[in-house]
Amino acid sequence: MIMTDINISERLKRISQYIPPKNKFADIGSDHAYLPCYVCLEDLSASAIAGEINQGPFQKALEQVNRYDLQNRIEVRQGDGLSVIYPKEVQSVVIAGMGGTLITSILEQGHENLRGVKRIITQPNINAKSIRQWFNEHNYDIVSEEVLEEDGYFYEIVVGDYSDSDLTTLSEKELYLGPINLRNKGDAFIQKWSSVLDKKIHIVKQMKEATQPDKVKITEFEQQINWIKEEL
Repeated sequence: MIMTDINISERLKRISQYIPPKNKFADIGSDHAYLPCYVCLEDLSASAIAGEINQGPFQKALEQVNRYDLQNRIEVRQGDGLSVIYPKEVQSVVIAGMGGTLITSILEQGHENLRGVKRIITQPNINAKSIRQWFNEHNYDIVSEEVLEEDGYFYEIVVGDYSDSDLTTLSEKELYLGPINLRNKGDAFIQKWSSVLDKKIHIVKQMKEATQPDKVKITEFEQQINWIKEEL
């Protein structure tokens, strides 16, 4: 391992630790290719594809790769989601820094291109539940999860490894809070869900005072409140 001068966030450093060594991986929505450059400078056996949909970020990623003279190990490609990779081309895929619904949509739309991908590393800003649901339905076993706090924001990392065997169906509570998070409740998990609990209680109170209360939504939120209270 060598030290790099790339100043990346703690969030990206944590994500990098879930990329297996000597991997070829794809970083979808690569944000200046910070993560691929960092990983490839730290792990001299790693290689990557950095995917960007828009021209501006695509050019920035190219500049970053050129700056570190990594053109022979990182290919920057322009395209939508998983369209930038071919089946069996990479062993791992990273999709980070987006909403969980968008990440799930990217996985669903590019499902065919995931053939041969053994690990998917996601970092949803919100709605990690939809990713867990997708993993559970497409034979990706959730092998790692964590909640981390950076600059006052809470982030979740959810990692799935492909499995040939049938997976146990996750409960609604596990989908919402995370099956591994429920077993390993760290400080950031407690802080995040304490904050969410206060907000949910306030929202339900307001919803009940509405002229036409949304009873279905109130019931859903009250169930979530109960789950959170059980785990704090």
